[in-house]
Amino acid sequence: MFGNVALFRFSTYLCTPNNAHSVKNIKSNNMSTLQTNKMTNWRWVICAMLFLATTVNYMDRQVLSLTWKDFIAVDFHWTDSDYGTITGIFSIFYAIACLFAGKFIDWMGTKKGYLIAIFVWSTGACIHAGCGWLTMVIEDIDSLETLRAIESTSAVGLAVASISVWLFLACRMILALGEAGNFPAAIKVTAEYFPKKDRAFATSIFNAGASVGALAAPATIPLLARAWGWEMAFIIIGALGYVWMGLWIFLYEKPHKSKHVNEAELNYVNQDVDNAEANSKEEEKTIGFLQCFTYRQTWAFIVGKFMTDGVWWFFLFWAPAYFSDQYGYASDSTEAILLISTLYAICTILSIGGGYLPKYFVEKKGMNPYAGRMRAMLIFAFFPIVALLAQPLGTYSAWWPAILIGLVGAGHQAWSANIFSTVGDMFPKSTIGTITGIGSMAGGFGSLIINKGSGVLFDYAQGQGEAFQFMGFEGKPAGYMIIFCFCAVAYLIGWFIMKTLVPKYKPVVVK
Repeated sequence: MFGNVALFRFSTYLCTPNNAHSVKNIKSNNMSTLQTNKMTNWRWVICAMLFLATTVNYMDRQVLSLTWKDFIAVDFHWTDSDYGTITGIFSIFYAIACLFAGKFIDWMGTKKGYLIAIFVWSTGACIHAGCGWLTMVIEDIDSLETLRAIESTSAVGLAVASISVWLFLACRMILALGEAGNFPAAIKVTAEYFPKKDRAFATSIFNAGASVGALAAPATIPLLARAWGWEMAFIIIGALGYVWMGLWIFLYEKPHKSKHVNEAELNYVNQDVDNAEANSKEEEKTIGFLQCFTYRQTWAFIVGKFMTDGVWWFFLFWAPAYFSDQYGYASDSTEAILLISTLYAICTILSIGGGYLPKYFVEKKGMNPYAGRMRAMLIFAFFPIVALLAQPLGTYSAWWPAILIGLVGAGHQAWSANIFSTVGDMFPKSTIGTITGIGSMAGGFGSLIINKGSGVLFDYAQGQGEAFQFMGFEGKPAGYMIIFCFCAVAYLIGWFIMKTLVPKYKPVVVK
Protein backbone atom coordinates (compact mmCIF):
# COMPACT_ATOMS: atom_id res chain seq x y z
CA MET A 1 0.00 0.00 0.00
CA PHE A 2 2.77 2.39 0.96
CA GLY A 3 4.61 1.55 -2.27
CA ASN A 4 1.57 2.43 -4.42
CA VAL A 5 1.15 5.78 -2.67
CA ALA A 6 4.82 6.60 -3.11
CA LEU A 7 4.66 5.69 -6.80
CA PHE A 8 1.55 7.92 -7.24
CA ARG A 9 3.25 10.91 -5.59
CA PHE A 10 6.45 10.45 -7.65
CA SER A 11 4.39 10.30 -10.88
CA THR A 12 2.60 13.50 -9.90
CA TYR A 13 5.96 15.15 -9.20
CA LEU A 14 7.22 14.26 -12.67
CA CYS A 15 4.10 15.63 -14.32
CA THR A 16 4.55 19.05 -12.73
CA PRO A 17 6.08 21.34 -15.46
CA ASN A 18 8.88 22.76 -13.34
CA ASN A 19 9.82 19.38 -11.97
CA ALA A 20 9.68 17.77 -15.40
CA HIS A 21 12.13 20.45 -16.56
CA SER A 22 14.44 19.58 -13.65
CA VAL A 23 14.39 15.89 -14.56
CA LYS A 24 15.17 16.80 -18.14
CA ASN A 25 18.21 18.73 -16.90
CA ILE A 26 19.32 15.76 -14.83
CA LYS A 27 19.10 13.49 -17.88
CA SER A 28 21.01 16.03 -19.94
CA ASN A 29 23.73 16.26 -17.31
CA ASN A 30 23.99 12.48 -17.14
CA MET A 31 24.34 12.26 -20.92
CA SER A 32 27.01 14.95 -20.78
CA THR A 33 28.85 12.99 -18.09
CA LEU A 34 28.66 9.80 -20.16
CA GLN A 35 30.05 11.62 -23.18
CA THR A 36 32.84 13.10 -21.06
CA ASN A 37 33.68 9.65 -19.71
CA LYS A 38 33.81 8.03 -23.14
CA MET A 39 37.17 6.26 -23.29
CA THR A 40 39.92 7.90 -25.31
CA ASN A 41 42.14 5.70 -27.48
CA TRP A 42 45.50 7.40 -27.14
CA ARG A 43 47.16 4.04 -26.45
CA TRP A 44 46.76 3.18 -30.13
CA VAL A 45 48.50 6.40 -31.17
CA ILE A 46 51.42 5.35 -28.97
CA CYS A 47 51.27 1.87 -30.50
CA ALA A 48 51.50 3.49 -33.94
CA MET A 49 54.64 5.33 -32.81
CA LEU A 50 56.16 2.03 -31.70
CA PHE A 51 55.25 0.58 -35.09
CA LEU A 52 57.00 3.45 -36.89
CA ALA A 53 60.12 3.12 -34.72
CA THR A 54 60.34 -0.61 -35.41
CA THR A 55 59.83 -0.01 -39.14
CA VAL A 56 62.69 2.49 -39.21
CA ASN A 57 64.78 0.13 -37.08
CA TYR A 58 64.50 -2.69 -39.59
CA MET A 59 64.97 -0.48 -42.62
CA ASP A 60 68.25 0.77 -41.14
CA ARG A 61 69.27 -2.82 -40.48
CA GLN A 62 68.37 -3.89 -44.03
CA VAL A 63 70.36 -1.30 -45.96
CA LEU A 64 73.57 -3.35 -45.79
CA SER A 65 71.95 -6.67 -46.70
CA LEU A 66 70.33 -5.09 -49.78
CA THR A 67 73.45 -3.33 -51.02
CA TRP A 68 76.44 -5.49 -50.10
CA LYS A 69 76.16 -8.19 -52.77
CA ASP A 70 75.62 -6.04 -55.85
CA PHE A 71 77.05 -2.65 -54.82
CA ILE A 72 79.45 -2.69 -51.85
CA ALA A 73 81.16 -6.02 -52.59
CA VAL A 74 81.93 -4.73 -56.08
CA ASP A 75 83.85 -1.82 -54.54
CA PHE A 76 85.60 -3.68 -51.72
CA HIS A 77 85.86 -7.27 -53.06
CA TRP A 78 84.03 -8.89 -50.16
CA THR A 79 83.36 -12.63 -49.90
CA ASP A 80 80.43 -14.36 -48.20
CA SER A 81 82.71 -14.95 -45.24
CA ASP A 82 83.46 -11.21 -45.00
CA TYR A 83 79.76 -10.43 -44.94
CA GLY A 84 79.19 -13.25 -42.46
CA THR A 85 81.83 -11.69 -40.21
CA ILE A 86 80.08 -8.30 -40.31
CA THR A 87 76.62 -9.73 -39.59
CA GLY A 88 77.99 -12.09 -36.95
CA ILE A 89 79.90 -9.43 -35.01
CA PHE A 90 76.94 -7.07 -35.36
CA SER A 91 74.83 -9.79 -33.79
CA ILE A 92 77.17 -10.42 -30.85
CA PHE A 93 77.62 -6.71 -30.15
CA TYR A 94 73.86 -6.24 -30.38
CA ALA A 95 73.50 -9.12 -27.92
CA ILE A 96 75.88 -7.55 -25.42
CA ALA A 97 74.27 -4.13 -25.86
CA CYS A 98 70.82 -5.64 -25.22
CA LEU A 99 72.04 -6.90 -21.86
CA PHE A 100 72.57 -3.31 -20.74
CA ALA A 101 69.98 -1.54 -22.92
CA GLY A 102 67.07 -3.02 -21.00
CA LYS A 103 68.50 -1.87 -17.68
CA PHE A 104 69.25 1.52 -19.24
CA ILE A 105 65.62 1.90 -20.38
CA ASP A 106 64.33 0.91 -16.91
CA TRP A 107 66.68 3.49 -15.35
CA MET A 108 66.26 6.33 -17.86
CA GLY A 109 62.56 5.86 -18.53
CA THR A 110 60.78 5.18 -21.77
CA LYS A 111 60.63 8.75 -23.10
CA LYS A 112 64.29 9.75 -22.71
CA GLY A 113 65.60 6.22 -23.14
CA TYR A 114 63.83 5.71 -26.47
CA LEU A 115 65.02 9.10 -27.75
CA ILE A 116 68.64 8.31 -26.93
CA ALA A 117 68.40 4.85 -28.49
CA ILE A 118 67.01 6.04 -31.81
CA PHE A 119 69.45 8.96 -31.99
CA VAL A 120 72.39 6.58 -31.59
CA TRP A 121 71.19 4.05 -34.15
CA SER A 122 70.19 6.72 -36.70
CA THR A 123 73.61 8.31 -36.41
CA GLY A 124 75.26 4.90 -36.74
CA ALA A 125 73.20 4.20 -39.87
CA CYS A 126 74.15 7.49 -41.53
CA ILE A 127 77.90 7.24 -40.96
CA HIS A 128 78.10 3.98 -42.96
CA ALA A 129 78.19 6.31 -45.95
CA GLY A 130 81.71 7.44 -45.05
CA CYS A 131 83.30 3.97 -45.05
CA GLY A 132 84.15 3.99 -48.76
CA TRP A 133 85.74 7.43 -48.68
CA LEU A 134 87.80 6.59 -45.58
CA THR A 135 89.00 3.30 -47.08
CA MET A 136 90.22 5.15 -50.16
CA VAL A 137 91.98 7.75 -47.99
CA ILE A 138 93.74 5.07 -45.90
CA GLU A 139 94.91 3.16 -48.99
CA ASP A 140 95.65 6.34 -50.98
CA ILE A 141 93.31 5.38 -53.83
CA ASP A 142 92.33 8.32 -56.00
CA SER A 143 89.09 7.17 -57.62
CA LEU A 144 86.28 4.66 -57.44
CA GLU A 145 87.28 3.23 -60.81
CA THR A 146 90.76 2.49 -59.48
CA LEU A 147 89.26 0.87 -56.37
CA ARG A 148 87.08 -1.46 -58.43
CA ALA A 149 89.92 -2.34 -60.82
CA ILE A 150 92.15 -3.68 -58.03
CA GLU A 151 92.69 -7.43 -58.19
CA SER A 152 90.83 -8.95 -55.25
CA THR A 153 93.60 -11.46 -54.46
CA SER A 154 96.40 -8.88 -54.56
CA ALA A 155 97.92 -7.38 -51.41
CA VAL A 156 96.12 -4.09 -52.02
CA GLY A 157 92.85 -5.89 -52.74
CA LEU A 158 93.07 -7.88 -49.52
CA ALA A 159 93.95 -4.72 -47.59
CA VAL A 160 90.96 -2.87 -49.06
CA ALA A 161 88.64 -5.74 -48.12
CA SER A 162 90.04 -5.94 -44.59
CA ILE A 163 89.99 -2.18 -43.91
CA SER A 164 86.48 -1.73 -45.29
CA VAL A 165 85.18 -4.66 -43.24
CA TRP A 166 86.56 -3.11 -40.05
CA LEU A 167 85.14 0.31 -40.90
CA PHE A 168 81.71 -1.13 -41.56
CA LEU A 169 81.99 -3.12 -38.36
CA ALA A 170 82.61 0.07 -36.38
CA CYS A 171 79.47 1.64 -37.88
CA ARG A 172 77.47 -1.54 -37.30
CA MET A 173 78.49 -1.54 -33.65
CA ILE A 174 77.12 1.98 -33.20
CA LEU A 175 73.96 0.90 -35.02
CA ALA A 176 73.67 -2.16 -32.77
CA LEU A 177 74.19 -0.10 -29.62
CA GLY A 178 71.20 2.09 -30.44
CA GLU A 179 68.99 -0.63 -31.92
CA ALA A 180 69.39 -2.70 -28.77
CA GLY A 181 67.15 -0.21 -27.00
CA ASN A 182 64.20 -0.53 -29.38
CA PHE A 183 62.48 -3.66 -28.11
CA PRO A 184 63.12 -3.14 -24.37
CA ALA A 185 61.64 0.35 -24.72
CA ALA A 186 58.72 -0.73 -26.92
CA ILE A 187 57.77 -3.66 -24.68
CA LYS A 188 57.95 -1.42 -21.61
CA VAL A 189 55.74 1.21 -23.28
CA THR A 190 53.26 -1.54 -24.22
CA ALA A 191 53.12 -2.68 -20.59
CA GLU A 192 52.49 0.94 -19.55
CA TYR A 193 49.68 1.56 -22.03
CA PHE A 194 47.90 -1.81 -22.39
CA PRO A 195 46.32 -4.33 -20.00
CA LYS A 196 47.73 -7.85 -20.12
CA LYS A 197 44.97 -9.27 -22.31
CA ASP A 198 45.73 -6.71 -25.07
CA ARG A 199 49.52 -6.70 -24.94
CA ALA A 200 50.18 -9.52 -27.41
CA PHE A 201 47.85 -7.88 -29.93
CA ALA A 202 49.49 -4.47 -29.44
CA THR A 203 52.93 -6.09 -29.65
CA SER A 204 51.97 -7.90 -32.86
CA ILE A 205 50.96 -4.54 -34.37
CA PHE A 206 54.16 -2.67 -33.54
CA ASN A 207 56.26 -5.79 -34.19
CA ALA A 208 54.74 -5.88 -37.68
CA GLY A 209 56.96 -2.86 -38.25
CA ALA A 210 59.81 -5.35 -38.61
CA SER A 211 58.01 -6.96 -41.56
CA VAL A 212 56.88 -3.62 -43.01
CA GLY A 213 60.42 -2.26 -42.72
CA ALA A 214 61.76 -5.39 -44.37
CA LEU A 215 59.01 -5.03 -47.01
CA ALA A 216 59.66 -1.35 -47.71
CA ALA A 217 63.43 -1.81 -47.78
CA PRO A 218 63.76 -3.89 -50.98
CA ALA A 219 61.29 -1.60 -52.76
CA THR A 220 63.33 1.51 -51.97
CA ILE A 221 66.92 0.86 -50.93
CA PRO A 222 68.27 -0.83 -54.10
CA LEU A 223 66.64 1.89 -56.21
CA LEU A 224 68.25 4.59 -54.05
CA ALA A 225 71.60 2.83 -54.35
CA ARG A 226 71.31 2.57 -58.11
CA ALA A 227 70.19 6.20 -58.53
CA TRP A 228 72.48 8.00 -56.08
CA GLY A 229 74.93 5.40 -54.80
CA TRP A 230 74.80 3.05 -51.82
CA GLU A 231 76.09 5.85 -49.58
CA MET A 232 72.94 7.94 -50.04
CA ALA A 233 70.79 4.90 -49.24
CA PHE A 234 72.36 4.79 -45.77
CA ILE A 235 71.97 8.54 -45.23
CA ILE A 236 68.35 8.86 -46.39
CA ILE A 237 67.06 5.83 -44.49
CA GLY A 238 69.10 6.70 -41.40
CA ALA A 239 67.69 10.23 -41.30
CA LEU A 240 64.12 8.90 -40.84
CA GLY A 241 64.95 8.25 -37.19
CA TYR A 242 65.49 11.95 -36.53
CA VAL A 243 61.97 12.68 -37.83
CA TRP A 244 60.55 10.08 -35.42
CA MET A 245 62.38 11.71 -32.51
CA GLY A 246 60.60 15.00 -33.14
CA LEU A 247 57.21 13.28 -32.99
CA TRP A 248 58.05 11.29 -29.85
CA ILE A 249 59.05 14.40 -27.89
CA PHE A 250 55.59 15.92 -28.33
CA LEU A 251 53.37 12.83 -28.28
CA TYR A 252 54.60 10.60 -25.46
CA GLU A 253 53.94 10.82 -21.74
CA LYS A 254 53.10 8.04 -19.28
CA PRO A 255 49.33 7.36 -19.23
CA HIS A 256 48.63 9.06 -15.91
CA LYS A 257 50.53 12.18 -17.06
CA SER A 258 49.27 12.38 -20.64
CA LYS A 259 46.71 15.08 -21.42
CA HIS A 260 45.38 12.82 -24.17
CA VAL A 261 44.37 9.99 -21.80
CA ASN A 262 41.13 10.45 -19.87
CA GLU A 263 40.05 8.68 -16.69
CA ALA A 264 38.11 5.99 -18.55
CA GLU A 265 41.11 4.98 -20.64
CA LEU A 266 43.39 5.13 -17.61
CA ASN A 267 41.08 2.76 -15.74
CA TYR A 268 41.07 0.43 -18.72
CA VAL A 269 44.87 0.46 -18.89
CA ASN A 270 45.12 -0.23 -15.13
CA GLN A 271 42.50 -2.98 -15.01
CA ASP A 272 45.11 -5.59 -13.98
CA VAL A 273 45.67 -3.79 -10.66
CA ASP A 274 43.21 -2.73 -8.02
CA ASN A 275 43.76 0.98 -8.59
CA ALA A 276 46.27 3.51 -9.90
CA GLU A 277 47.91 3.75 -6.49
CA ALA A 278 48.64 0.01 -6.51
CA ASN A 279 50.07 0.39 -9.99
CA SER A 280 52.31 3.19 -8.79
CA LYS A 281 53.60 1.05 -5.93
CA GLU A 282 54.37 -1.79 -8.34
CA GLU A 283 56.54 0.63 -10.32
CA GLU A 284 58.69 1.24 -7.26
CA LYS A 285 59.59 -2.43 -6.86
CA THR A 286 62.48 -3.79 -8.87
CA ILE A 287 64.61 -6.91 -9.26
CA GLY A 288 68.40 -6.83 -9.12
CA PHE A 289 70.18 -7.61 -12.39
CA LEU A 290 71.86 -10.81 -11.18
CA GLN A 291 68.74 -11.84 -9.30
CA CYS A 292 66.88 -11.94 -12.63
CA PHE A 293 68.89 -15.03 -13.55
CA THR A 294 67.59 -16.95 -10.54
CA TYR A 295 64.09 -17.25 -12.01
CA ARG A 296 62.97 -20.01 -14.36
CA GLN A 297 60.78 -17.45 -16.12
CA THR A 298 63.92 -15.56 -17.18
CA TRP A 299 65.56 -18.70 -18.54
CA ALA A 300 62.42 -19.68 -20.43
CA PHE A 301 62.51 -16.30 -22.19
CA ILE A 302 66.26 -16.65 -22.83
CA VAL A 303 65.87 -20.08 -24.44
CA GLY A 304 62.93 -19.01 -26.57
CA LYS A 305 64.82 -16.01 -27.93
CA PHE A 306 68.13 -17.87 -28.40
CA MET A 307 66.54 -20.64 -30.45
CA THR A 308 64.44 -18.44 -32.73
CA ASP A 309 65.82 -14.92 -33.22
CA GLY A 310 68.65 -16.19 -35.40
CA VAL A 311 66.15 -17.69 -37.83
CA TRP A 312 64.53 -14.31 -38.48
CA TRP A 313 67.88 -12.57 -38.74
CA PHE A 314 69.20 -15.21 -41.13
CA PHE A 315 66.38 -14.60 -43.59
CA LEU A 316 66.60 -10.84 -43.02
CA PHE A 317 70.33 -10.73 -43.79
CA TRP A 318 70.63 -13.49 -46.38
CA ALA A 319 67.39 -13.50 -48.42
CA PRO A 320 68.65 -10.93 -50.99
CA ALA A 321 71.91 -12.84 -51.40
CA TYR A 322 69.97 -16.13 -51.66
CA PHE A 323 67.93 -14.94 -54.64
CA SER A 324 71.08 -13.49 -56.19
CA ASP A 325 73.13 -16.67 -55.68
CA GLN A 326 70.50 -19.25 -56.56
CA TYR A 327 68.57 -17.48 -59.30
CA GLY A 328 70.85 -14.70 -60.54
CA TYR A 329 68.50 -11.86 -59.52
CA ALA A 330 70.54 -8.81 -58.45
CA SER A 331 69.06 -6.98 -55.46
CA ASP A 332 68.07 -3.97 -57.61
CA SER A 333 66.40 -6.10 -60.30
CA THR A 334 62.63 -6.08 -60.71
CA GLU A 335 62.48 -9.82 -60.04
CA ALA A 336 64.39 -9.58 -56.75
CA ILE A 337 62.30 -6.63 -55.55
CA LEU A 338 59.06 -8.48 -56.32
CA LEU A 339 60.25 -11.71 -54.68
CA ILE A 340 61.47 -10.07 -51.47
CA SER A 341 58.45 -7.75 -51.33
CA THR A 342 56.14 -10.75 -51.63
CA LEU A 343 58.06 -12.55 -48.90
CA TYR A 344 57.66 -9.73 -46.40
CA ALA A 345 54.10 -8.91 -47.47
CA ILE A 346 53.16 -12.44 -46.38
CA CYS A 347 55.01 -11.86 -43.08
CA THR A 348 53.20 -8.59 -42.46
CA ILE A 349 49.66 -9.68 -43.29
CA LEU A 350 49.69 -13.01 -41.46
CA SER A 351 51.73 -12.02 -38.42
CA ILE A 352 49.21 -9.51 -37.02
CA GLY A 353 46.81 -12.39 -36.41
CA GLY A 354 49.43 -13.79 -34.07
CA GLY A 355 48.55 -11.17 -31.51
CA TYR A 356 44.82 -11.80 -31.78
CA LEU A 357 44.95 -15.59 -31.26
CA PRO A 358 45.95 -15.50 -27.54
CA LYS A 359 43.35 -12.74 -27.03
CA TYR A 360 40.79 -15.20 -28.40
CA PHE A 361 41.99 -17.95 -26.05
CA VAL A 362 41.80 -15.59 -23.06
CA GLU A 363 38.44 -13.95 -23.79
CA LYS A 364 36.57 -16.80 -25.48
CA LYS A 365 38.14 -19.87 -23.88
CA GLY A 366 38.72 -18.41 -20.42
CA MET A 367 42.44 -19.22 -20.34
CA ASN A 368 44.91 -17.11 -18.36
CA PRO A 369 47.17 -14.90 -20.56
CA TYR A 370 50.26 -17.12 -20.22
CA ALA A 371 48.40 -20.33 -21.08
CA GLY A 372 46.77 -18.60 -24.05
CA ARG A 373 50.11 -17.34 -25.33
CA MET A 374 51.80 -20.73 -25.00
CA ARG A 375 48.94 -22.38 -26.88
CA ALA A 376 49.27 -19.79 -29.65
CA MET A 377 53.08 -20.10 -29.72
CA LEU A 378 52.83 -23.87 -30.20
CA ILE A 379 50.63 -23.31 -33.24
CA PHE A 380 53.08 -20.77 -34.68
CA ALA A 381 56.03 -23.08 -33.97
CA PHE A 382 54.74 -25.40 -36.71
CA PHE A 383 54.83 -22.69 -39.40
CA PRO A 384 58.64 -22.83 -39.98
CA ILE A 385 58.48 -26.53 -40.90
CA VAL A 386 57.57 -25.40 -44.42
CA ALA A 387 61.21 -24.21 -44.77
CA LEU A 388 62.06 -27.86 -45.54
CA LEU A 389 60.26 -27.45 -48.88
CA ALA A 390 61.89 -24.15 -49.91
CA GLN A 391 64.93 -25.66 -51.63
CA PRO A 392 63.20 -28.65 -53.27
CA LEU A 393 60.36 -26.55 -54.68
CA GLY A 394 62.83 -23.80 -55.53
CA THR A 395 64.12 -25.99 -58.35
CA TYR A 396 60.82 -25.25 -60.15
CA SER A 397 60.48 -21.55 -59.43
CA ALA A 398 61.99 -18.84 -57.19
CA TRP A 399 58.46 -17.93 -56.13
CA TRP A 400 58.18 -21.08 -54.01
CA PRO A 401 61.03 -20.11 -51.65
CA ALA A 402 59.69 -16.54 -51.49
CA ILE A 403 56.24 -17.74 -50.42
CA LEU A 404 57.48 -20.43 -48.03
CA ILE A 405 60.09 -18.19 -46.38
CA GLY A 406 57.31 -15.61 -46.04
CA LEU A 407 55.27 -18.17 -44.07
CA VAL A 408 58.30 -18.88 -41.87
CA GLY A 409 58.68 -15.16 -41.26
CA ALA A 410 54.97 -14.79 -40.44
CA GLY A 411 55.27 -17.61 -37.92
CA HIS A 412 58.30 -15.95 -36.37
CA GLN A 413 56.66 -12.55 -36.04
CA ALA A 414 53.54 -14.06 -34.46
CA TRP A 415 55.77 -16.08 -32.12
CA SER A 416 57.83 -12.99 -31.33
CA ALA A 417 54.77 -10.89 -30.39
CA ASN A 418 53.74 -13.53 -27.87
CA ILE A 419 57.12 -14.37 -26.37
CA PHE A 420 57.73 -10.67 -25.70
CA SER A 421 54.35 -10.45 -23.98
CA THR A 422 55.20 -13.31 -21.59
CA VAL A 423 57.65 -10.90 -19.93
CA GLY A 424 54.85 -8.48 -19.06
CA ASP A 425 52.73 -11.40 -17.83
CA MET A 426 55.27 -12.63 -15.30
CA PHE A 427 57.49 -9.70 -14.26
CA PRO A 428 56.73 -6.33 -12.62
CA LYS A 429 56.79 -3.30 -14.93
CA SER A 430 59.95 -1.98 -13.26
CA THR A 431 61.90 -4.99 -14.57
CA ILE A 432 60.36 -5.51 -18.03
CA GLY A 433 63.10 -3.60 -19.85
CA THR A 434 65.84 -5.57 -18.09
CA ILE A 435 64.31 -8.98 -18.81
CA THR A 436 63.58 -8.02 -22.43
CA GLY A 437 67.20 -6.93 -22.81
CA ILE A 438 68.50 -10.20 -21.37
CA GLY A 439 66.35 -12.22 -23.76
CA SER A 440 67.33 -10.05 -26.71
CA MET A 441 70.97 -10.65 -25.78
CA ALA A 442 70.35 -14.40 -26.03
CA GLY A 443 68.67 -13.86 -29.40
CA GLY A 444 71.71 -11.91 -30.56
CA PHE A 445 74.03 -14.76 -29.67
CA GLY A 446 71.78 -17.16 -31.56
CA SER A 447 71.95 -14.82 -34.54
CA LEU A 448 75.75 -14.66 -34.31
CA ILE A 449 76.00 -18.44 -34.56
CA ILE A 450 73.66 -18.82 -37.51
CA ASN A 451 74.90 -15.80 -39.52
CA LYS A 452 78.63 -16.28 -39.12
CA GLY A 453 78.19 -20.03 -39.45
CA SER A 454 76.19 -19.55 -42.65
CA GLY A 455 78.87 -17.35 -44.22
CA VAL A 456 81.61 -19.88 -43.49
CA LEU A 457 79.41 -22.79 -44.59
CA PHE A 458 78.44 -21.15 -47.89
CA ASP A 459 82.04 -20.30 -48.82
CA TYR A 460 83.13 -23.84 -47.92
CA ALA A 461 80.25 -25.47 -49.79
CA GLN A 462 80.90 -23.37 -52.88
CA GLY A 463 84.59 -24.25 -52.78
CA GLN A 464 83.86 -27.98 -52.50
CA GLY A 465 81.35 -27.94 -55.33
CA GLU A 466 79.98 -31.40 -56.18
CA ALA A 467 81.96 -32.95 -53.32
CA PHE A 468 79.70 -31.22 -50.78
CA GLN A 469 76.26 -32.82 -50.77
CA PHE A 470 73.22 -32.79 -48.49
CA MET A 471 69.72 -34.18 -49.11
CA GLY A 472 70.16 -34.29 -52.88
CA PHE A 473 71.76 -30.83 -53.21
CA GLU A 474 75.39 -30.01 -53.82
CA GLY A 475 77.64 -27.02 -53.38
CA LYS A 476 76.13 -23.81 -51.99
CA PRO A 477 72.50 -25.00 -52.46
CA ALA A 478 73.37 -27.86 -50.09
CA GLY A 479 74.62 -25.29 -47.58
CA TYR A 480 71.32 -23.40 -47.77
CA MET A 481 69.43 -26.67 -47.28
CA ILE A 482 71.32 -27.34 -44.04
CA ILE A 483 70.39 -23.95 -42.63
CA PHE A 484 66.77 -24.32 -43.74
CA CYS A 485 66.56 -27.62 -41.84
CA PHE A 486 67.65 -25.95 -38.62
CA CYS A 487 65.18 -23.09 -39.13
CA ALA A 488 62.37 -25.62 -39.58
CA VAL A 489 62.69 -27.20 -36.11
CA ALA A 490 64.12 -24.36 -33.99
CA TYR A 491 60.74 -23.07 -32.75
CA LEU A 492 59.40 -26.44 -31.67
CA ILE A 493 62.59 -27.13 -29.72
CA GLY A 494 62.40 -23.70 -28.10
CA TRP A 495 58.72 -24.15 -27.17
CA PHE A 496 59.20 -27.51 -25.47
CA ILE A 497 62.11 -26.20 -23.40
CA MET A 498 60.09 -23.12 -22.39
CA LYS A 499 57.11 -25.27 -21.42
CA THR A 500 59.36 -27.53 -19.35
CA LEU A 501 60.86 -24.58 -17.47
CA VAL A 502 57.54 -22.78 -16.85
CA PRO A 503 54.68 -25.29 -17.30
CA LYS A 504 52.01 -23.01 -15.81
CA TYR A 505 51.41 -19.30 -15.25
CA LYS A 506 53.59 -18.22 -12.34
CA PRO A 507 54.21 -14.46 -11.97
CA VAL A 508 57.35 -13.27 -10.22
CA VAL A 509 56.51 -11.62 -6.93
CA VAL A 510 58.96 -9.01 -5.67
CA LYS A 511 59.10 -8.97 -1.87
